[in-house]
Amino acid sequence: MSGRGLRGMLYAGLVVAYLLHNDLWLWDDPRLIAGLPVGLLYHVLFCFAVAGLMAALSRFAWPAELERETEDR
Repeated sequence: MSGRGLRGMLYAGLVVAYLLHNDLWLWDDPRLIAGLPVGLLYHVLFCFAVAGLMAALSRFAWPAELERETEDR
């Protein structure tokens, strides 16, 4: 996959993460999973997923001109 295609997929992942952030479907769910309310567990897993997405964005989609700018100083 080209760098441009990967970058586009990562940016699409940001949009998906934005849409999935508010879990409206779990607000009234009283179940407990592993001792945690299901909504809290969802947000714990969501935080790990978004942290991985941000790590991938900083590795593969970081603008090269910003690096050149800091090296020139």
